[in-house]
Amino acid sequence: MNLQEFVTMKRVLLILVMSCLTATTAGAVMASPDEVIREAVNLLDEGLDSRRDELAADHQALYAFIDGILLPRFEREFSARAVLGKHWKDATEEQRSRFIDAFYTTLLQRYAEYVLEFDTDRVEVLPFRGDADGRYSTVRTNVRQDDGTKVPVHYDLVKAKDTWRMWNVKVEGVSYVKNYRTELDEEIKSSSLEAVIQRLESEVSSNGDE
Repeated sequence: MNLQEFVTMKRVLLILVMSCLTATTAGAVMASPDEVIREAVNLLDEGLDSRRDELAADHQALYAFIDGILLPRFEREFSARAVLGKHWKDATEEQRSRFIDAFYTTLLQRYAEYVLEFDTDRVEVLPFRGDADGRYSTVRTNVRQDDGTKVPVHYDLVKAKDTWRMWNVKVEGVSYVKNYRTELDEEIKSSSLEAVIQRLESEVSSNGDE
């Protein structure tokens, strides 16, 4: 992945995180996939406005803020299973549980600071054209870059426990799940699944001590 792709992926993962942050799950009527994304964009500035300076100065408070809202709205196991791919079936129940926790927390910590830079004016949510009654759905958006060009961003959602939850994002057709799956597959083949899990857990622990 080149530098521009890396920067773009960070921005998109930021949007993924923030979409999860502000999507509501309460209420008798389940929000449609595009409503989940649209509401996130509309409510982001309001949600961060009163705490932006505080969270910028305190990583632990930022992690806790994101985790408290993100956890119920992101389908952790589905995403983690997709990332591990063929290695999921060879993992023990303990390893699966540890990987889910470590991978989720790694994403949270790695992209937390970019939450503070999110600009809702850059995001255009396109009209939803999928099947809201199915189990899987995709919501399409455009993200405006600094030079005015628009980057197509697609969010993959899965219906779980009577609510839509996000598990993947694609930037110009490039999937973050596929990227991580390729990266971790190579690492697992060169070492082991247990070694990869331990590395992620170590990084999470180190970042948690900051």
